[in-house]
Amino acid sequence: MELKTLGWNQQFESEFETYKQEGYSVGRVALEHKHMYRVLTEHGEVLAEVSGKFQYNAAGRGAYPAVGDWVVLSIRNEEGKATIHNVIPRVSKFSRNIAGATTEEQIVAANVDTVFIVAALNADFNVRRIERYMLMAWESGANPVIILSKADLCQDIDEKVSETESVAIGVPIHVVSAGRNIGLEALSDYIQEGKTVALLGSSGVGKSTLVNSFTGKETLKTGDIREDDDRGRHTTTHRELVVLDQGGILIDTPGMRELQLWETDTGLSQGFSDIKDLASRCRFRDCGHNGEPGCAVRKAIEQGELDAERYKSYLKLQKELAYLERKEDKQQLAQAQKDKGKKLRWVRGRQGN
Repeated sequence: MELKTLGWNQQFESEFETYKQEGYSVGRVALEHKHMYRVLTEHGEVLAEVSGKFQYNAAGRGAYPAVGDWVVLSIRNEEGKATIHNVIPRVSKFSRNIAGATTEEQIVAANVDTVFIVAALNADFNVRRIERYMLMAWESGANPVIILSKADLCQDIDEKVSETESVAIGVPIHVVSAGRNIGLEALSDYIQEGKTVALLGSSGVGKSTLVNSFTGKETLKTGDIREDDDRGRHTTTHRELVVLDQGGILIDTPGMRELQLWETDTGLSQGFSDIKDLASRCRFRDCGHNGEPGCAVRKAIEQGELDAERYKSYLKLQKELAYLERKEDKQQLAQAQKDKGKKLRWVRGRQGN
């Protein structure tokens, strides 16, 4: 397979040049196992693991290869295996904080050109969830596109499209039904040779069905919707990169109902540009939008120009990001003190000898 088909471009070529001169190969991560990676190269598929030096130098989970990454390899052709020595700098990455109490970056997909935010037009439709995905998409460096799926199950499509437009200002919105082949043709414009599209959304919204529609076969498993709450069952259990015969690359991801934010300052500004614009019109530059005279934000809410629930969501996300930043700062301080203690013990040990 040609590297160009996998999304290789001049920027990656420039980053790889030094490694190329040293005799290394390059490949793209298609699937991440536990401590193992399935990597696509121009000579075929290999099973790879990171080198000991890589593990030693890795600064946290976010430094490890993720699906969509280009990696520097030494390949053992006779075994069909390889060793990963480095990750070529990413042009984009979709990250979230890992689930649970720990504050650590988890990269969902890397080197993505377009993010398909998929939301089902059924009883599980949630505009606040779309908002959160929008923030992460803007922060990733990729272009967000909203896919409202399962149109055949919806009686009020126009109303839900209008709700989505209110939180996805300037973002393309497509209404589709993969089961009935409605609206899929318009999505082909984003899926072209060498371009990568990541599909994001909760379980059961139809991501895997969309992938299967473009591959023309059941490449990924699909599941039914639970009847009691219209929510989907988990069918995709891992991230996977799929290269289409007609050109283009798709990355399917597991459903993420709990989407914990990770560094979305830029995303917050872009995702809530309407509120930022209103805030710039307030009489006072440091207006807290909490009863101050001349507050353009409160005036817009009172006059129905700004949805009060959207503003509440904005404040909630701001608090969440502030909490994440404080938590991360504490962890970094604790790690710095731990490293300092190790160094001090090492020095004392040397002096004792």
